[in-house]
Amino acid sequence: MADEALSAGAVARRLGVAVTTLRTWHQRYGLGPSEHIPGHHRRYTPADLARLEIMRRLTAEGVTPAEAARWARQSPAGTPPARRSTSTVRDGGGAAIPVGRAGPAARGLARAAMRLDSVTVSRTIDESIATDGVVATWEGLLRPVLTGIGERHTATAALVEVEHLFSRCVTEAFAVVARANPTGGLPRILLSCTDDEQHTLPLEALAAALAEAGVGCRMLGARVPVAALVAAVTRTAPAAVVLWSHLRATADPTQLTAVLAVPRRPLLVLAAGPGWWDDTLPAGVVRPVSLAEAVSLALAVRDSLDRSPPG
Repeated sequence: MADEALSAGAVARRLGVAVTTLRTWHQRYGLGPSEHIPGHHRRYTPADLARLEIMRRLTAEGVTPAEAARWARQSPAGTPPARRSTSTVRDGGGAAIPVGRAGPAARGLARAAMRLDSVTVSRTIDESIATDGVVATWEGLLRPVLTGIGERHTATAALVEVEHLFSRCVTEAFAVVARANPTGGLPRILLSCTDDEQHTLPLEALAAALAEAGVGCRMLGARVPVAALVAAVTRTAPAAVVLWSHLRATADPTQLTAVLAVPRRPLLVLAAGPGWWDDTLPAGVVRPVSLAEAVSLALAVRDSLDRSPPG
C-alpha cells in the first residue's frame, strides 16, 4: 500500500486542484489522507483518491461542497454516483451561490451578488441592518453568502469578481453604521488583523456592532506587523484588543504574547477568528466563538470601566 499512496502534491496535480483546496476538503469535510506511517506525513490511498475525484467532479457540476462530500464519503471507492444535474443557473449567468439553511433573504442576496447587482446588494444589507441590527445581519444574512462564495471559489477558482463586489458593499454598509453612531470620547477598543492576515470584514462587522452599541474603537485593518501592533497598544492604552486571524497560518500566538507584555496591559485580549486554536493561546487570552460574544465581552469591559472610581 505504501508504494501506491500519494502525497498531497501528487493528488493535487492529478485532480487539477490546489493543495490548499485539498486541505480545506480535509478540514471541513473529512476527505483527507488515511494512510499513516509513524514519523511521516499522512498519504492518500487509492480509495482516498477515488473519493476526492468524486468530490472534484460534483463540485465542478455545481453541487455544493458539503453535499458533494456526503456523496464522496458514502460512495464505494471507484463507483461515483451517476452524473447529476443540480446546478441552478440564475439570471446574470453562473451557478447559484450555496447558502445552506439560511432563509430567503440570504438566497435573494446571493442571487443579486451573482448578477453583480451592487444596488440590490447594498439596499438589502442596509435594510437588514436597519431592521435587525448589525449582529443579526452578519450572522443570518452576510456570513452564509460569504461562506457560499468561498466554498464555490475553493471548488472552482471562480467568483473572484463576485467576492470583491460583495465585500465592497458590506464594507460600505458597515462604514455607514459607524458614521451614523458617533460614540464620543476616546475609543476604548483596538481592532487589528494579525501579521499577513488580509480578511477584514469580520473586524469591520465588529466595529459596526460596537458603534451601534455606543462603544468607540480604533481599526488598524489588515496585515499589521507585531511591532506596529505593540506600538499602537503602547501609544493608545486600549481597554481591550481584538486580534483577528482567519487562517491558522496567520495565527501566531507570539503576537498575543507581545500584546500581553506591554507596560499598560489591556484588560481584555481577544483572539478572534477560526485561525486560533484554544490549545495555542497564551494564558489570559479569550477566544470568542461569535460576533455576538465578542460584542458582549467588549461591552462588559466598557461597563467595568464606567463603574470604576476615577483616578
